[in-house]
Amino acid sequence: MISKEPRVNERIRVREVRLVDPDGGQVGIKSIEEARWLADQLGLDLVEVAPDARPPVVRLMDYGKFKYEASVKAREARKRQTRTVIKEVQFRPKIASSDFEVKRKRVERFLSDGDKVKVTMRFRGREVTHPELGRNILVRLAEAVEEVGTVETMPRLEGRQMTMVLAGIRQQKPARKPDKEESAAKAAGDTDVEETSSPTGDEAASEQPATDSVIDVEETKNETGDEAASEQPATEQENDSAEAEDA
Repeated sequence: MISKEPRVNERIRVREVRLVDPDGGQVGIKSIEEARWLADQLGLDLVEVAPDARPPVVRLMDYGKFKYEASVKAREARKRQTRTVIKEVQFRPKIASSDFEVKRKRVERFLSDGDKVKVTMRFRGREVTHPELGRNILVRLAEAVEEVGTVETMPRLEGRQMTMVLAGIRQQKPARKPDKEESAAKAAGDTDVEETSSPTGDEAASEQPATDSVIDVEETKNETGDEAASEQPATEQENDSAEAEDA
């Protein structure tokens, strides 16, 4: 097997090369020893990019990084490729209604999966003398699955069979409507703010009884002072009684 990878470093066996720097600029025609020495000084690889040129064109680059980026690009390209599979469903001119519905659903499933469907109508014996019967069934099928598929190749008779190709319709996803969602979220946020502000008013109202309690404490203190004042005359009377006894 012939390797498709370019020759690198020691595998380049020519006397002179046309050297290209990492940015794509022309360095000129150099001997292979000088080119290898320059690659070693820069810590890069010497890669042969045009082996059929005279002299061959080599470029200074990080070959490992180059291969990695190339593999990433190839993988992304494979992801973007659409792989189409053709499925085949066979019919008969004398097919029953129940069998027709079963195969119709099968065709719809294939089309919904993004596959193409080759519908084959097979004729046996003298049935081929009435191809319009098979054509009518194929047209009926195409009308039954028109929501998920369209006719790519019209019914065509080839020998003892009639074929028709159906292709799926790519359904576009409904567009996202961020404006309505954002407005709904904003409205919900305003409601939360209103609900948060109302308990603050209730807390202010609930603080009112605390003021009343302070007033009650002051009144209690006043009553205590009055009791102390009312008790003072009793002490003076006791002093008078003591003086009378001494006399």
